[in-house]
Amino acid sequence: MKLKKLTAFILSALLITGLTACGSSDKASGANSEEAPSQTTEASADKTTLRMAWWGSQARHDATVKVIEMYEAQNPTIDIEYEFYDFDGYFTKLNTLVASNTVWDIFQLGGNFPTYMDKIVPVGEYVDSGIVDVSNTNDSFLSTTTWEDKLLGLSNGVNCYGIAYDPQLFSEAGVPEPTENWTWEDYKNACLQIHEKLGIYGSSKLDDFIGGASMGISQEDYALNFFASSNDKLGFDDPMMLKDYFAMRQELVKAGAYPDPGAIFEIKDIEGDYLVTGDAAMTWVASNQMPTIAAAAGREIKLATVPRKKADGPSGSTIQSSQMLCISKDSKVPEEAAKFINFFINDPEANKVLNGERGVPIMSNIRETLEAEADEAKKEMYSFVSLIGTFKTGEINVISPARKTEIEDQYKLLIEQVIYDEKTPEQAAQEIYDFAKKKFE
Repeated sequence: MKLKKLTAFILSALLITGLTACGSSDKASGANSEEAPSQTTEASADKTTLRMAWWGSQARHDATVKVIEMYEAQNPTIDIEYEFYDFDGYFTKLNTLVASNTVWDIFQLGGNFPTYMDKIVPVGEYVDSGIVDVSNTNDSFLSTTTWEDKLLGLSNGVNCYGIAYDPQLFSEAGVPEPTENWTWEDYKNACLQIHEKLGIYGSSKLDDFIGGASMGISQEDYALNFFASSNDKLGFDDPMMLKDYFAMRQELVKAGAYPDPGAIFEIKDIEGDYLVTGDAAMTWVASNQMPTIAAAAGREIKLATVPRKKADGPSGSTIQSSQMLCISKDSKVPEEAAKFINFFINDPEANKVLNGERGVPIMSNIRETLEAEADEAKKEMYSFVSLIGTFKTGEINVISPARKTEIEDQYKLLIEQVIYDEKTPEQAAQEIYDFAKKKFE
């Protein structure tokens, strides 16, 4: 069985900042050092050393170090040496350690984990032995880091896609707020009515390929994906499954209810999104963007599920891991590494420090703890991710093939051609299908 959740690779990028590598305590290994650290060894007869590394922002570094210090205080026989980097520096160093068989005991991976499969000790065996506790989560969350029936690691946090919206604008336009199983037809009608009543866009920009193709095909049937799980062909065989999304986008732009390509180009960042400026009632977001867009808007913003093709059909929505903590096959003390991962994921006080910076925690009790102390925007985010985690999903392909980028670019070009009447929705659907299929020949 392949991993049952959409790849975390795009959403990992949302959480990465370009800080240079640095250490934050005298225990941090020199991140700029050319000398690879030695393998894990016992520091003394009664003390065990673990090595750990991750990438991310300075806020992530500071919080992770505090959690390490908490664990050491509770476990005086454990000493954790750590390194942290920017994204590129992390994988440059990891590749060096892979070559020398000295990968850190505990290391962080994102959607590129298949590259490092030979270095991962599946954490599932420590779940079976009782060292790692997963009693406060479910298969939807665990499957974000499961590959070929093996639980490789535990997700540091998850995210998912949704539609952020302004409930006040919906009310002023006399449009009902979205339900958890609203449809694309509901979305289209809301856009048209909001534009007619208020003279603004019903919606700001969507992620067209995810909404119309990746999720769109999965919304047809639980067994379907745009790319087959084998990644060597398409996962569907009816091009007309793509037609309706092309037609909807054309209709909304022509009606003035959705920005044309030129207006979309003017959106440079989330703070400049038309929802934030009040020029649209909705926009596409990743769940971890919810606090940012609400703060930028300075008013109440809510989060709705991505619309479905049929109210009683598949949602196509899945939770996605941002990164996961893994145990290295080079570790001499993998059981101790597993114990720390269990603490990192399950301890309430540790997670108050981590504060969901890597994504929404996978454990329900941790989400409840953080939600109790969160502002309204974060509470909306936690509640939303919990909801998506209850949705039934099929076997969704986690790893996009190398051909995805050019297929996505062609898909977006065809949307513009449909908008400007250069192609019909039917022609565009057939052309993107043929274009994508040919890439696998």
